[in-house]
Amino acid sequence: MHEGKPGLRERKKQKTRAAISDAAIALFLEHGFHQVSVAQVAEAAEVSKRTLFAYFPTKEDLVVHRLADHETELARVVRAREPGTGPLAAVRAHFLRGLRERDPITGLNDHPQVVRLTRMIFDSPALVARMEGFKAGAERALALALRETADTPELTARLAAVQIVAVQWALAQDNARRLADGQPADARHAGAVADAEHAFALLENGLGHLPARH
Repeated sequence: MHEGKPGLRERKKQKTRAAISDAAIALFLEHGFHQVSVAQVAEAAEVSKRTLFAYFPTKEDLVVHRLADHETELARVVRAREPGTGPLAAVRAHFLRGLRERDPITGLNDHPQVVRLTRMIFDSPALVARMEGFKAGAERALALALRETADTPELTARLAAVQIVAVQWALAQDNARRLADGQPADARHAGAVADAEHAFALLENGLGHLPARH
């Protein structure tokens, strides 16, 4: 009996966290991120402000925590790749699979709530800034994975991670903005794949072939 109690407590915490997050997202989408106070979120979730801040230290966390798992996603992909598979090939395959499966992190998901949430993030400098924080975290995690699984020198790993994360970030943002402007995900898919193939080819081959100034 005693061994089951921590699991029950953890489930209760997860349930409370989800309830707070769901209440916050619903209010933000209805009224706007900056128009809703933390007190209003706490009231809607039927918790105290103290409880809310215990789960979400800042107002921005109420939104971006849903993307927190993705901060180390590329590092996990690199660590889990099959023997003989290069890090870049593994990341490329993962991103293309995400496009096929309409993973929101690729920007290619046109579910109405996902599109509205994307618009809200783009329209809020505070939320964009928090997303940049996740981007920096992704770079650090990926650089460490490259060093530990591919024996990559520190500087090389850091530079490679910055480039890989930036490329995926740019691809996802481009897809998300197109969908936010009304383009269906199915109509965008072929173009998203073509852009991704081009981007990963640049990563693989470098920029040395860029033409000189005319």
